[in-house]
Amino acid sequence: MRESRRERRTSLSEAAGSQAAPEPADRGVVDLHNHVIPGVDDGAQEEAETDAALDAMGAEGVSSLIATPHVELGLHSRGGLDDRLQSIDHGWATLVRRAEGSGVRVYRGAELRLDTATPDLSDARLRLAGGPFVLVEFPYFIVPPRSPRMLAWLVAQGWQPVLAHPERYASVDPDLDVAREWRNAGARLQVNGGSVLGRYGEAARRLAARLLARGWVDYLASDYHARGAPRIAEYRAALVDHGGREQADLLMRTNPQRLLRGEMPLAVPPLEMDEPDARAVRRPGG
Repeated sequence: MRESRRERRTSLSEAAGSQAAPEPADRGVVDLHNHVIPGVDDGAQEEAETDAALDAMGAEGVSSLIATPHVELGLHSRGGLDDRLQSIDHGWATLVRRAEGSGVRVYRGAELRLDTATPDLSDARLRLAGGPFVLVEFPYFIVPPRSPRMLAWLVAQGWQPVLAHPERYASVDPDLDVAREWRNAGARLQVNGGSVLGRYGEAARRLAARLLARGWVDYLASDYHARGAPRIAEYRAALVDHGGREQADLLMRTNPQRLLRGEMPLAVPPLEMDEPDARAVRRPGG
C-alpha cells in the first residue's frame, strides 16, 4: 500500500526505528549538516579523518550529528540512485563503528541536490535521520527559476524541505525577496555557521546577518568537511557576543533536536549581527 502524506509526517521515533531521538535532557549541539562519512564525497576521505572530525566536533560541544553526504536526485531518472546510496552504505557503517565510544551520536541523512523537479524521496536514506525532513540544495550555487515551486512541491508530497546555506547563493537578492518566497512555500532555512564568521566571503556573511535579523534562520550547522577546525564553538560565541544566547540555543540545539523528533522548528527571534550602516549587501562590480 502506498504511504500517505499524513503518514510521512509521523514522529521520528516511529520513522527512524533504531535511530531514536536524543533524550530531552541532552543539551549538546546537534549538527545536521556535515560531510564526515569516509570516502563518499568531498568530505572525509579516510577513517583517520573521520576519527579526527568526530573528536573535533565532540570537543566543540556536539553531542549528535546527522551525516549528510552529497546525493544528486537526478540519478534516479538515470538509474543510478540505488548504486549511489549503496556506495554510501559501506561508509555509513564505518562511521557508525568509528563513532562508538566517541561521545557523539550519529544519524544518517543526505544533502540532496535538487536537479530534478519531482524527486522520489521514498528511500529513508535520503532523509534526515529517516524522518520527514530533507536537506536540499540547488545545483552550482545558483537559484533556479521557479525555485519556490520546487520547494512547495516537496511540501505537498508530505516532506519538509530544509534549504542548505541559502546565504551562499550568488543570485539571492539583497532584499531577500526570494528567501521570503522559500519560507512562504514551506521551506525552512539552514545557514552555515562559517558564514557568520565570514568564511565564505563578505557577501555570504552579510546575507547570513540579514537572514538572522529577519528571524528567518531555523538551523545553524557546520557543513564541516573534516578539514581544519569545525569552528562550531566560535560561531556560537559570535551569536552570544551579539546578545544571541537564546538564538544560539534554538538554532543549534532546540530546533535540531526537534527535527530529530520529526517536529517543526520553533520561531527564532530576530538577531542583529551587523551595525545599521553595514546591512546593505554589496556584490562584486555592483
